Amino acid sequence: MMISLRNTRWLLLASAVLMATACTKGDSDLREWINVVKNKPAPPLDPLPLVQDPPVVVYSPEGLRDPFGKPPLNRMSNTGGPSPDLNRRRQPLEAYTLDTLSMVGSIGTGPGLSALVLAPDKVTYRVRPGIYLGQSDGRVVAVSANRIELVELVPDGNGGWLERQAVIALNESNSGEKK
Repeated sequence: MMISLRNTRWLLLASAVLMATACTKGDSDLREWINVVKNKPAPPLDPLPLVQDPPVVVYSPEGLRDPFGKPPLNRMSNTGGPSPDLNRRRQPLEAYTLDTLSMVGSIGTGPGLSALVLAPDKVTYRVRPGIYLGQSDGRVVAVSANRIELVELVPDGNGGWLERQAVIALNESNSGEKK
């Protein structure tokens, strides 16, 4: 049996109307369920645990150092030994620790010999005796073609200062020399 184009249109129109009426039942059952849930009383909450007062501890600082106090501002030695010069103007290489500085070469000869030091900021500085570098008041005492010798001042723990020898050796991988 052959269905004509006209009958096919009526059939499609009838099925579309049937589907549309099936979907228009409404949402009254959904609204009813929402109202039931909203009107239902909430379940009771568990009671909060009782907070107990902590035991009282009395702090008596007599004879003890203040753990939150600021360190003393006086960096001068109590023992009459070496001490940092607080009036000295800070130099650029004192912003870095010694392990972040590397010697990459030297320039000049004899008493005019200067070391070339590469800082973490990728700037190369000329260093000669008398220059300060590192964060422990390190003063350069000697420069050679392959090393920088310096003396640092470190606290001795008793309010004084100790001199400590330190060396920065030439970093062969940055010097451009071949082995």
